[in-house]
Amino acid sequence: MSVDGEGIVALPRGAAVIAHSAQSDVGRVRSVNEDSFLAEAPVYLVADGMGGHARGDAASRAVVETFRRHLEAGRPSSPEQVLDAIHSSNDAVRALSQEGEEGTAVAGTTLTGVALVDAGDGAGFHWMVFNVGDSRVYSWDGRDLEQLSVDHSAVQELVDAGLIRADEAERHPDRNVITRALGADEVVEPDIWLIPATGRQVFLICSDGLSKEVDDEQLAEILAGDTGHAAGLAGELVEAALEHGGRDNVTAIVVESELGGDGGDDDEATRDRPGSRSRVTEDTTPRPEKD
Repeated sequence: MSVDGEGIVALPRGAAVIAHSAQSDVGRVRSVNEDSFLAEAPVYLVADGMGGHARGDAASRAVVETFRRHLEAGRPSSPEQVLDAIHSSNDAVRALSQEGEEGTAVAGTTLTGVALVDAGDGAGFHWMVFNVGDSRVYSWDGRDLEQLSVDHSAVQELVDAGLIRADEAERHPDRNVITRALGADEVVEPDIWLIPATGRQVFLICSDGLSKEVDDEQLAEILAGDTGHAAGLAGELVEAALEHGGRDNVTAIVVESELGGDGGDDDEATRDRPGSRSRVTEDTTPRPEKD
């Protein structure tokens, strides 16, 4: 499934023009696509479901449906509204778990994405990055690709503790073990970042079916190139994952925001400067402290 589109979000001074390219594919090995995505300005997210054919796809769809109910399309939300959507999504996913003869069939899903929010108290508009699990959000400034989210995974904890190198994580037997997911616990703890919305900004949101098949260098090459793919950049990214084996469901959303009006920066200056992020608030500290 692929969706390309553009939305205009009115702001008190000016507007945000947000274009997106989104695609999801079952891959070359799986028989059911347990990934779901939402790409409706100004909210973009990917949910990668777990729990088998009956539960994983239902869990990821429940997240999309919950966000649609909680956040109004076409206008910025508040950070509190986004957090409420995340917590309500956790409740919706937990409601899918069923008791059976072999115990509880637990549904679960990752969740990652960005939403344009009004931070309030004169702070202005920000892109709110949120994450639970090992799907990812990247920023792209035309030269540098930066991973904004932090994986909630067993191998990431080993890397942060200095027990294995990052390149070893790709081959580690626990590379598919995640340490946080919607539906796993009664209360979910998302990681949150607030990035000032200004000028031109580009985000890549994806399931691990992309990030585990295509390395950051190739992701950057695709984002930097001119694509003739029918589904835009997202289609080219998904195709690259399939060419590398497509061992999992794969979903990608590329979001390009242009902020006009008094709050906007010069387009070229924004396009060329190195990526930066303002880590204003974070509900959890996903990486262990080092001595």
